[in-house]
Amino acid sequence: MDLLLDAGNTRLKWGLRDESGWRGQGAVAIGEPDGLAAVLAAAGPIRRVLGANVAGAGVAARLAELLGVRSLVPVWIEPSVSAFGVHNRYLDPARLGADRWAALVGARALHGAAALVVTSGTATTADVLDGEGVFQGGVILPGLDLMRSSLARDTAQLPFADGRFEPLPRRTADAIVSGCLHAQVGAIERMFRRVAAEAGAVCLLNGGAAGSLAPLLEIPLRRVDNLVLEGLGCMLSEL
Repeated sequence: MDLLLDAGNTRLKWGLRDESGWRGQGAVAIGEPDGLAAVLAAAGPIRRVLGANVAGAGVAARLAELLGVRSLVPVWIEPSVSAFGVHNRYLDPARLGADRWAALVGARALHGAAALVVTSGTATTADVLDGEGVFQGGVILPGLDLMRSSLARDTAQLPFADGRFEPLPRRTADAIVSGCLHAQVGAIERMFRRVAAEAGAVCLLNGGAAGSLAPLLEIPLRRVDNLVLEGLGCMLSEL
């Protein structure tokens, strides 16, 4: 059994995988990585640990300590210029986030044609992967909840809205939620234009806000549970 870890800004996602595929996936709060201990206790023997970490050195150290109790040493991936069928055109390839790199690798493995790779979490990323497997670039914007919380934090009379999407909102709460969703969907659809003309082009959507965004997107769409874990699964061959 192999343990795969996606240490993000808010959550630590985990996956257990063997030769037959996924044996389980889940998540714990990034500030409480000890929640992973129960997963480890129930998992049985684990051979390897591979992860993508954008949560910082402190989280990496805590996980190393937790895993060390079981004599496991996590390996944290770093982006490269080219690997696993993906060519990285970032101006400084090493500066691409490890999670974005793993998601691109996962996207290429799951969909062998052009794709817009979208992760909708604390931040939303939309990365262009062409039909040849070349990562052409991408954008980062605040995630849905960050957009809503920024309005509550930085304006005098706009609360953190618990509204709903409406085409023409007539309540402030609905206006806030609808505006934030329009901003997310608009950015994604604009970025999709970069690959729309390629054969088989699709938006691969994952992340915590995917359920809110998917019904509003008017582009070819495929939801995937966790592209980062999928990419890490592809990378196990290098360990």
